[in-house]
Amino acid sequence: MSTSYPNTQLLIGNDWVDAASGKTLDVLNPATGQVIGTVAHAGKADLDRALDAASQGFKAWRNTPAHERAATMRRAAALLRERADAIAALLTQEQGKPLAEARVEVAAGADIIEWFADEGRRVYGRIVPSRNLAAQALVIKEPVGPVAAFTPWNFPINQVVRKLGAALAAGCSFLVKAPEETPASPAALIKAFVDAGVPAGTVGLVFGDPAEISSYLIPHPVIRKITFTGSTPVGKQLAALAGQHMKRATMELGGHAPVIVAEDADVELAVKASGGAKFRNAGQVCISPTRFLVHNSIKQAFTEALVKHAESLTLGNGLDAGTTLGPLANARRLDAMAQVVLDARNKGAKVATGGERVGSSGNFFAPTVLADVPLDASVFNDEPFGPVAAVRGFDTLEDAIAEANRLPYGLSAYAFTRSIKNAHLLTHQVETGMLWINQPALPAPELPFGGVKDSGYGSEGGPEAVEAYLNTKTVSITAA
Repeated sequence: MSTSYPNTQLLIGNDWVDAASGKTLDVLNPATGQVIGTVAHAGKADLDRALDAASQGFKAWRNTPAHERAATMRRAAALLRERADAIAALLTQEQGKPLAEARVEVAAGADIIEWFADEGRRVYGRIVPSRNLAAQALVIKEPVGPVAAFTPWNFPINQVVRKLGAALAAGCSFLVKAPEETPASPAALIKAFVDAGVPAGTVGLVFGDPAEISSYLIPHPVIRKITFTGSTPVGKQLAALAGQHMKRATMELGGHAPVIVAEDADVELAVKASGGAKFRNAGQVCISPTRFLVHNSIKQAFTEALVKHAESLTLGNGLDAGTTLGPLANARRLDAMAQVVLDARNKGAKVATGGERVGSSGNFFAPTVLADVPLDASVFNDEPFGPVAAVRGFDTLEDAIAEANRLPYGLSAYAFTRSIKNAHLLTHQVETGMLWINQPALPAPELPFGGVKDSGYGSEGGPEAVEAYLNTKTVSITAA
C-alpha cells in the first residue's frame, strides 16, 4: 500500500485549484512531527469564487430529480469504498489514528452516504384537507439553499460526511471549510462526489484561517444554512453570528460523557465496552467516555480491570501493524493532557497507570487512568479530549445521575446495569442527546446524532438530519 501524501488544493466549481495568493500551510504527521505536505490557504477572492460556484451548484442540484441525486450519491459511496485503503492511509498520516480505525471511518462514511441517498428519496410533503372545497392545500419541502459547513480534525471524513450526506439528500449545495491539520482525507471524500458526477458547484472545499472564513461565509447572503462541529465556546460564537443573520444552524458541540456503572453491572462488559470507546482515536472523540462513575462496591475491581485494558494497548505510529493507540493529533493536545493529569494529581487523584508523554518525537501520550478523582479536578469539569479516564465512586444511582447531569454538557452518556428498573430510570433521568446502555457507542446513520444543553442542537443522523436542510412551504390553490 502506498503511503505517499499529496499537497491538497481547494475545490471550486469542480476544479482543483491553488489559492489565488499561492499561500499554503504545512501539514504535519503527528507520529513523527515531520512536514508531509501542504494545503492551500484560501483568501477572500477564493471564497467569493467558491460562493458563486455554490450558488450555481444549488440551482443545478435542487432541480435534479431525487432519484438521480440518490444514484449520484451512491456512485460516490462506491468510489469511496474502492479507494478506502488509500484514503485510510492518508487519514492516518495526517491525523494519527491507527490504520484499522481509519479504515472503519472511511467504510462508515460510505454507509452514511448510502443511507442519506435513500432517505433523500423519501422527502415527502402532504395534502391537507381544505376548509374550502374549491381549494387544494399543500405542504411541500424545499432545500434551504447553499450550506456552509465547518468541521474538525478528529474525524476528518466522518464529520464532513454526516453534514454532506444530509445536505445533498435534501437538494442543497455544500461548501465545507475542512480542517487544515487533516486536509487530504476530506479532499478525497469530496473528490468521490466530483468523480461521481455532481454538477459543478454542488460541492466545494476550502481551507484557511477558521475565524476569517467563518466570519465571511456565515453572514454572506448566498449561504442559507450553517452546520458546525467543534468546541462549545466556538460553537456559541458561530451560532450567535448565524442568529444575527437569521441563518439556520446545526451545532454539534463538546461533550463530557459520563459512564455510570451500577452496582449490578457486568464489570467485564463495562470495561470492554467503555474502555474500547475511551481510547478510540486516543480519546479525541466528542462522544468519548470521560467521567467514570462506578458504584463503590465494584469500584476497585472496575479500576483494576480498566488499568489492565489500558496497559494492553500498543502505542505507536498508526501505519505500523499492531498499533492500537496512535499519537495525539497535535502538540497542543500533549500539553493539555499533561495539565489535566497534573491538576488531578495535585487535587488528590491517583495515577493508576500512564499519565506521561511517551518518547521525545511525535505526540504520544500513555493511556491514562486516574482513580479517586475529586469533583473539583479539571478532568471532571472540562472535556479532556485525550486518552485519560477519570474514575470516582458513588453510593446510589440517584447520586450518579445527579453528577452526570451536573455539567452543562449533554451530548452522550453510557450506563451499565442488569436491571430493567435501573435502565428505565437512566433512560428518563440522564440529560443527554444519546445514551448507550450495556454497549459502546453505535451511532448508526439512521439514528439521531446530537446533543442538548451546551452540547448543541439539531441532529446529524436519522430523518431529523435531512429535515434540518429543508424549508417547509404551505401552498393553497383555488381554481381561477
